[in-house]
Amino acid sequence: MDSVETVTPDAIVEDIQKGILQQQIDKLIPKFWSFLWCAFLALVVLFIGTRIIKGIIKVFHKAMSLKNIDPGVETFLESVLKWILSIILLTIILGLFGVTTTSISAAVAGLGVTIGLALQGALSNFAGGVLILLTRPFKVGDYIIEHGTKQEGTVVRINIIYTTLKMTDGRLVQIPNGKLSATSLTNNTSITRRMFNETVGISYDSDIKKAKDIMLKIAEQQDHLITSEPIKVFVAELGDSAVQIGLRFWVETEYFWPTKWAVLEEIKERFDKQGIEICFNQLDVHIKNS
Repeated sequence: MDSVETVTPDAIVEDIQKGILQQQIDKLIPKFWSFLWCAFLALVVLFIGTRIIKGIIKVFHKAMSLKNIDPGVETFLESVLKWILSIILLTIILGLFGVTTTSISAAVAGLGVTIGLALQGALSNFAGGVLILLTRPFKVGDYIIEHGTKQEGTVVRINIIYTTLKMTDGRLVQIPNGKLSATSLTNNTSITRRMFNETVGISYDSDIKKAKDIMLKIAEQQDHLITSEPIKVFVAELGDSAVQIGLRFWVETEYFWPTKWAVLEEIKERFDKQGIEICFNQLDVHIKNS
């Protein structure tokens, strides 16, 4: 008779475990290779998609240059176009991993409130950028003064969130579009002339008429003076410790700052030579002996 092989409980458990493990491995191997294939396709799509986006941006720039679109509008629209194309590319890549458009839409809808609260500042700046492009209070190349923060400079870029100003000392300052659209500002480039309007305080002992005559002659000698407008020299205020003499005249906008610096310097030099005292805040103390 053939001998019967005895099977122990431990051997049965071991066989079961090996079988289950092998089944799990057999199930995971196809999924693993499928994931690697999706990852490879995603990298290919990412590579090709970025090249396509760059090509679309180049075509966009050529189209804008042919139509002579304002550089600020072109920069803003370029930023919006990049965002839209990037979102489309991301949606395609997620679709390769089985994430459907419906799932993405549901996720975006679920996170909409949270994203809106987190990015409310960015959204307001985006809306401000749209208002700037629609109302066009300034454009790239304009010299503006923002009265909220007292920043002033030449506009070099209008982006989707910020507007970049180049200051007179070469610094680049970014101001949120929301702030620019909600506050008052002055566009000095939109007009070809600008008024010089300064006051100088002289002492009460000084000759007012002599001071006014000096300031008038200095204004008349400026190279970029607009002669079609009158020069005004006047007593602006009788202050606590000084008589404020005002000087107003019009100059060409691009020469405003050099003219202002030259006029103020010359007023100081002429006043010193003529013995006219320019006042500053001071306190006189008188002691009486009883």
